[in-house]
Amino acid sequence: MRKPVIGVMGGSTATRAVRDEAYRLGSLIAERGWILLNGGRNKGVMEASSAGAKEAGGLVIGVLPDKTDAMASQHLDIAIMTGLNDARNFINVLSSDVIIACPGALGTMSEIVLALKNKKHVILLGYELGVEFNKYVRSGQLSTARTPQEAVNEAAALLAECQN
Repeated sequence: MRKPVIGVMGGSTATRAVRDEAYRLGSLIAERGWILLNGGRNKGVMEASSAGAKEAGGLVIGVLPDKTDAMASQHLDIAIMTGLNDARNFINVLSSDVIIACPGALGTMSEIVLALKNKKHVILLGYELGVEFNKYVRSGQLSTARTPQEAVNEAAALLAECQN
């Protein structure tokens, strides 16, 4: 059986508190033996979650929007250069079993929307969405977590449910 891939999405610009949560999230994902996938860049949520996972002994995949790895996090095990800019968000979503979305801007929002449209489960960690997303909350496809540990526990429950 293959290892679960957890997509961690979030902004390239992030506060210290958000980066600290993303780092902890990456660590917890690695401790579960899961693979962390993100946008691969060397800043914000991507850098912090990559560092947390790598330092905890995990495998980290970065799907970069660029044609080179010049902006890649040093914590990636696998860097996938796409040259697709924002279109790479679709690859991020489809390659992830569960998406955990940290605060971000329009790129993160597009990943959330693409995930929901493709029937992927999304866990929001410190990310607020408008009422237009309430139907996804009601259906159970979209949930929220207050802490990285709570997000990872929710991901584990979703993965277990998919295996049954």
